[in-house]
Amino acid sequence: MRTSVIVVANQKGGVGKTTTAINLSAALAQRSYKTLLIDLDPQGNASLTFVDPREQTHTIYELLVDRDVTIQQAIQASENDKLDVIAARISLANADAKLIGEFDSYYRLKDKLEGLNGRYDFIVIDTPPTLGILTVNAMVAGTHLVVPVQASYFSLEGTADLLDTYDRIRNRPNPNLVFLGVLITLHDKRTILSREVTQEIRDKFTDKVFDTMISKSVRLEESPAHNQSIFTFAPRSTGALEYYKLAQEVVDRVR
Repeated sequence: MRTSVIVVANQKGGVGKTTTAINLSAALAQRSYKTLLIDLDPQGNASLTFVDPREQTHTIYELLVDRDVTIQQAIQASENDKLDVIAARISLANADAKLIGEFDSYYRLKDKLEGLNGRYDFIVIDTPPTLGILTVNAMVAGTHLVVPVQASYFSLEGTADLLDTYDRIRNRPNPNLVFLGVLITLHDKRTILSREVTQEIRDKFTDKVFDTMISKSVRLEESPAHNQSIFTFAPRSTGALEYYKLAQEVVDRVR
């Protein structure tokens, strides 16, 4: 199986995007797939779950702005031997200013990933909640797009802009990018509103909605504060089970 590059994106904040990137990566590693998590969000929350970015000279920022930095220099090992990380620091917020106007600004990540030569089964990219140069870099480099959508009243707000960007990426720089699916997150089956919104999402995206839904969970909310994935923080929780099932569904859809 060739390397699958899974881009987790939604420019609307608070939809469980980073939680999904963290736990999907961990779940794939749990399933013995060699996985690389790339943190493209300047907040760096995905990085902190697995590594300390301060211990690394070269983060994703240096990788993107410095042509001499190789991708091997930016990779950090996590405690799981199946999971590596390219970390982010707050300096990544300056990447747009550094890259804008460069002739290859949208291709930097794609070009660097070519240096991996099939080393990983999966690469998961966490993106910022914007549609700037960083997110476009991810989509140009990606093979598949996963869009987390919260089961709440304003859940579909902004999704049209993201899908428009996806269409434009498909039309020119990356015609092979596949819309893998919409992931319903923060689902609360006890509320009528959550059930209604879930049905609205399924009506709109039909078979592009993952069967697995991620429930609203205290354990999932707590785990980032302890710098752990759900699989080390609460391995028997509903959240761990759901992300484990999601990983298998992602593998099946990719295949």
